[in-house]
Amino acid sequence: MYRIVNTTRDTTLAARAEQARSYWARLRGLMFRSTLPEDGGMVIEPNNSVHTFWMRFPIDVVFVDRQDRVVGLVNAMPPNRPYAGARKARRTIELPAGTIARTNTEIGDTLRFETVEVEARRPTDH
Repeated sequence: MYRIVNTTRDTTLAARAEQARSYWARLRGLMFRSTLPEDGGMVIEPNNSVHTFWMRFPIDVVFVDRQDRVVGLVNAMPPNRPYAGARKARRTIELPAGTIARTNTEIGDTLRFETVEVEARRPTDH
């Protein structure tokens, strides 16, 4: 998991963004999910384009290059769209719709990806 911070604006894009690095995880992305938590997101890497087929909700999409600079933005990309991309992107971040506006993220901003420990679930005692 990542915490994604826009260091240019001193805002947090996601507190708990999942990573999708394997071929299947990148291909699947957020397809078939019913929601994306308000503080959640998905980082797809390596990747420079997305589609929203089989998605149930709009998403904001942020494209970043190898230096973690924003090189592309898509606000509220609706479900079932065939393509959005940025040629120089190395990572794609899928976020809840409205995140780009809420964080004032713009092309040229620099992001920081902080590793977040995933809490292990403990079985409940009965």
